[in-house]
Amino acid sequence: MDTLLGRNIAGSQEEHASTLLAFDELQSRSLSLSVRATALVFEDPVSRRLLEQIERIAPSDATVLIIGETGTGKELVARHIHALSKRSKNTFGALNCAALSESLIESELFGHEKGSFTGALTSKEGWFETADKGSLFLDEVGDLPFGMQAKLLRVLQEREVVKVGSRQPVPVDVRIIAATNVNLEEAVAASHFRADLYYRFNVATIQLSPLRERPGDILPLARHFLKIYGERLGYGEIKLSPATELTLLNYDWPGNIRELENAVHRALLVCPGNRLRPEDFKLSGVRTLEQGPSVSTTSLESALQRLCEQAPPKLFDIIEETVIRTAFGFCEENQVQTARLLDISRNVLRHKLGLYGMLPNA
Repeated sequence: MDTLLGRNIAGSQEEHASTLLAFDELQSRSLSLSVRATALVFEDPVSRRLLEQIERIAPSDATVLIIGETGTGKELVARHIHALSKRSKNTFGALNCAALSESLIESELFGHEKGSFTGALTSKEGWFETADKGSLFLDEVGDLPFGMQAKLLRVLQEREVVKVGSRQPVPVDVRIIAATNVNLEEAVAASHFRADLYYRFNVATIQLSPLRERPGDILPLARHFLKIYGERLGYGEIKLSPATELTLLNYDWPGNIRELENAVHRALLVCPGNRLRPEDFKLSGVRTLEQGPSVSTTSLESALQRLCEQAPPKLFDIIEETVIRTAFGFCEENQVQTARLLDISRNVLRHKLGLYGMLPNA
């Protein structure tokens, strides 16, 4: 059902490309999918290490627990795990445990027989049966009602389900991928989540970093959303201005990928031209980069004058990289001190360090 596509997205440097993995559902569902649910970027060093972990875990049948803030792309990772597994040709099912009442969750998960409750006009398979031989993604599993947790644990132990209104068990073979933004250890300690179910889920754990901790993914994601929403709105080619790129990198994105998607969509709707400007984004708390140094720049201007006379290719890139490298060395490769010295955010600095191959373990 899910097709894995690979494509390259050009970065701010010609030789700098990022990998975008897109998951497309059946054509009949494609228009209803969130744009966010079709893109997974592994450009930042943090994300590349995550990809290595996913590639190690995916071929097994181990239960996976994905932990991360809201909007970080937990379902994306779950779909990628499924796509890389031996179950990839079979069904990937997804259920948001926080969206349904306890009675509805039981019917959705395990199915029901005709007449088992008011409104059950026909028999229905649950997601465990539908996803047999495939994978089932249980999102927001930390919000699962306590009573349902015992029933789910039994299914995981016995590998069989009993439909609502039936006594006949049905064998199932499903790989579980669960996700939560809740600290399950704290939930167990507070008696809100069963310890035995937590241990069942906590076989292979994937920690998704928030977007602010993987700045190398911000611009590739922004360009992806720009392309998709631009096409949907019938616009021609629209780009991000250099100042806009710095603005996006300079923002902490508390809402993560979801917030970035909505910000790009909104900016497209108000942008008067073919280039998105910083003022097209209504981002609160964006760090303002002050202009005008308070120190003498006579020597620097003389050096720049000589460079301009030589007119080397990519002059600005040369100057910028020299400034970054010099400041980074002066600060003994301390990112916080370097960012403070240059009066830029650490996100911007990490992005530049990544471009110049200066990040450790990059």
